[in-house]
Amino acid sequence: MFLTIPTRLRWLVLAGLFCAYRTWALAPEAIQGETLGEMISALQNRHYEGKNYDDALSAAHLDAYIDTLDPQKMFFTLDDVNSFQIYRTTLDDAGREGNLVPAFTIFTQYQTHLKARLEAILVELPATVPEFDYSVSEYLPIDGDDVAWAASSTELDDRWRKRLKNQALSLKLADKSVDEIAPTLTKRYRNQLNRLEQYNERDVFAIYANALTELYDPHTSYFSPRRAENFDINMSLSFDGIGAVLQVDDEYTKVVRLVPAGPADKQGDLSPSDLIIGVGQGVEGPIEDVVGWRLDEVVDLIRGPRETTVRLEVIPGKGKTDQRQVVAIERNKVKLEEQAAQSELLELDDADGLTRKVGVIEIPAFYIDFAALRRGDEDYKSTTRDVKKLIEELQAQGAEALVIDLRNNGGGSLQEANDLTGLFIEYGPTVQIRSAERKVWRDGKRRRSAYYQGPVAVLINRLSASASEIFAGAIQDYGRGIVLGDRSFGKGTVQTLLGMPEGQLKVTESKFYRISGDSTQHRGVVPDIDFPSLFDPSEIGESALDNALDWDQISPVRHREYSYFSSLLPTLSERHKSRIEKDPDYIYLIDQVLMATETRGLKSLPLNEEERVALRDSQEQRALEIENKRRQAQGLEPLESLREDEGDEATEDSEDGIVGVDEGNVTNAPGAVIEDSTVTEDAEEELSDVLLIEAGRILADTLALTGPSKVTPPVTAQR
Repeated sequence: MFLTIPTRLRWLVLAGLFCAYRTWALAPEAIQGETLGEMISALQNRHYEGKNYDDALSAAHLDAYIDTLDPQKMFFTLDDVNSFQIYRTTLDDAGREGNLVPAFTIFTQYQTHLKARLEAILVELPATVPEFDYSVSEYLPIDGDDVAWAASSTELDDRWRKRLKNQALSLKLADKSVDEIAPTLTKRYRNQLNRLEQYNERDVFAIYANALTELYDPHTSYFSPRRAENFDINMSLSFDGIGAVLQVDDEYTKVVRLVPAGPADKQGDLSPSDLIIGVGQGVEGPIEDVVGWRLDEVVDLIRGPRETTVRLEVIPGKGKTDQRQVVAIERNKVKLEEQAAQSELLELDDADGLTRKVGVIEIPAFYIDFAALRRGDEDYKSTTRDVKKLIEELQAQGAEALVIDLRNNGGGSLQEANDLTGLFIEYGPTVQIRSAERKVWRDGKRRRSAYYQGPVAVLINRLSASASEIFAGAIQDYGRGIVLGDRSFGKGTVQTLLGMPEGQLKVTESKFYRISGDSTQHRGVVPDIDFPSLFDPSEIGESALDNALDWDQISPVRHREYSYFSSLLPTLSERHKSRIEKDPDYIYLIDQVLMATETRGLKSLPLNEEERVALRDSQEQRALEIENKRRQAQGLEPLESLREDEGDEATEDSEDGIVGVDEGNVTNAPGAVIEDSTVTEDAEEELSDVLLIEAGRILADTLALTGPSKVTPPVTAQR
């Protein structure tokens, strides 16, 4: 069994040594104390709620900080948590003085426990893994909220034993041999230890600061300098660098992919899987060894002003470990075009058998290059400018209607949400904004101008938020288009970026309301026709977040009613329901949603091999039944196993991460930073086309019902 009495003594000795030898312990810098004081003042004076940072909020801050560090209750014991209670009602006073001693004291305790635990695991793993008994009936809780703080180190030892047993069992069931399991876990925990040792003062401060900001509302957050820089990149979709997405691979910085048409891609000598071991500045500057560095520190060396040279010493991905080459790349502006609006054209038959052309514009975010706009760059990047061009291109291809796909679009620029709406209405307000002083002002399209007049559908899901909800809500309130999909996220607040001595504070200063007077806060935008979703609304969305602001209403504002879909909606809904009852892919999606709902009810994982295999087999059998149900409807031969369709490759369970730095809902742990751009994955990617095609069919129905004579010819949008 893991951690026998001598092992626990060894762990305690390790802990004692780390407590005694504190040269590695982190300490706050003066600028962070200054930042904390200014941040508290801004939260109290600028936040929409105007909440005072008092003793009650101090207590909540302490709880949130501890929970952020140890959400699964795997490091602190009850005695540890009790010892932190001396700070329970004093963090507010300490914060106003810029005193970060409580934050760093608690973090040092966390770091000490985690470092000692990881060291002990690495020592014991080779002997522990073969001793696991998978015939014992025991369970590992999935949610840390269901677990109390451990009363003793012995109880913590048992939690870790179960965690390791679960990981070993997962590998065993993924066809890893007994001899492979311990080395795999050893590599995993050594990487965690390396990342822990890379924490710096900024990381600790960001964790502590965001534990406070989240008590005001979920969207108020502190940005470290690195996070602030990445935020600007995401808004402008450009930066100066080489255009390479990087990740940590053991002690190396690994090239994951190159940004298409970026400097590295054009230069041609850097390739995915190359390992960067050194970085030099200029044509002749010395190359600095970066093996074992934090990824964001490597990023700082690689990024730089355009038209300057950076030299990378790399181990070629397809070469041998003793091979080296130096790649010189001239930095330049990197455009993240894959994160910009994109278009495609669907050709679908309507109910009368006529082929209809429906344009699709996918908008991942509401972006704008504010810096280029301010300096008068006529070619500045923005969502509205890109969409305007895409509309023109789709019209040239004969598109008769448009789907605006806002699924997974978390928002962005309020200005862009207003301007984009202006492409689809003649003029009028698009949003109402109420400040902390309860003053209301309206924004929108103030001048009459040409606009796209064809049928429009807005496709949303649970991850469509903020600016996406402003646009979808305005299109719905004007009767200008039909909203399809799942109820949106429900973020009805507006944030402002405030400069701090170090980093920035994104603070909620106002709430926005639809022109109907309704807030999207909590409730989101309700679609005219519902589509199924794999997202659990109890886990995802504003209503699932702690400290979210309340829903309310204000007075509506007069506006034009286009009423394009009001008379058509009953017929469109009937045709939609009739169609999906016979659509194998749509039925498959609904079955997937039901299966996901069943799986979410799982509260713990069995550590008994027979029970675990039975659980896995039952899930696989259910998935196989769903797949064969679809194949049968499509006239295909059924599968005997999903492996026939997926191949024989088995993937490991993902590595357990240590605490990250939550900076505005972005986990940015040391060693987990991605250089140059962020790789995102669509949770519904496999099923995305099913819903998109159905949205197109609804527009095809619209065209059939209105007839050519009743559809106003599209007019090029102007801005």
